[in-house]
Amino acid sequence: MAGAFVKKLKRGLFMTHTEFLEKVGETFQRTGPVEPQHLDRLETALIAADAGVELSMSLVDGLRDEIRKGRLTTTEELRPAVRRRLLELLQAAENAEPIDLSNEKPRVTLLVGVNGTGKTTTAAKLAKRRMDNGATVLLAAADTFRAAAVEQLQVWARRVGVPLIHQHQGADPAAVVYDALASAKSKGFDEVLVDTAGRLHTHSNLMKELEKVRKVASREVAGAPHEVLLVLDATTGSNGIEQAQRFGATVGVSGVVLTKLDGTAKGGVILAIADTLGLPVRWVGVGEDADDLLPFDDEDLVDALLEVEA
Repeated sequence: MAGAFVKKLKRGLFMTHTEFLEKVGETFQRTGPVEPQHLDRLETALIAADAGVELSMSLVDGLRDEIRKGRLTTTEELRPAVRRRLLELLQAAENAEPIDLSNEKPRVTLLVGVNGTGKTTTAAKLAKRRMDNGATVLLAAADTFRAAAVEQLQVWARRVGVPLIHQHQGADPAAVVYDALASAKSKGFDEVLVDTAGRLHTHSNLMKELEKVRKVASREVAGAPHEVLLVLDATTGSNGIEQAQRFGATVGVSGVVLTKLDGTAKGGVILAIADTLGLPVRWVGVGEDADDLLPFDDEDLVDALLEVEA
């Protein structure tokens, strides 16, 4: 199964991987001393992949420092050195926000973010992934603001075979969550996944609504919400980082789901997320099918990007 995940991840990263190696692949294949132009190409490749200008410069400056100290001398050592630094960055974000492993049931996860990032489809795909791992899962349609949001989630819920709690459009989202948690507790469900309405941090009324959802969840289940996942669209690249940073600070985000990774050459935004937001990427979306939501693995990501053989 792990091998299948890696293959899907590599396919999802194909555009990013191809453009990255187009700029820096020849450097990795050379033999001899590391020269300034090799590091310049690496910096350009990282920036083009949307890792962010400051982060790209910082990573390459670190390599220059290794060269000055005699720790990095040849091009054969360059790819392992880049791999090590990228993993350090991703693992630091992972350690900053450990997953809540409490045994409270039902475990409650909120999916939040701006409009159009794929929260609704992600909620259903995540439900399927949880069920595939043996959990009993309930979906809550707390996006009562967007027209047809409930209907969209109903279609996906039927597709993946998971029960859904919903009300009419315009209903109080907190009431939907209350009903979902009451149902989950009475029937012994392991998890409740809550699809919330898309909103900006500047939408004060919607942010208050989300805070109400959080309060209801915490009142009904100890420690809830146990995870708040910010759903970001990879095709927007680093343009959404500042917005996501403010959004995350407002609602206590614990991790990121990066969707549409297969449709962009900007997969380096994962590095920018770890660096700028200090948040781990928990899941990545690499296609339209129900099975195309993959658990994120930092080593698989870096090895796919750098074309390191497992």
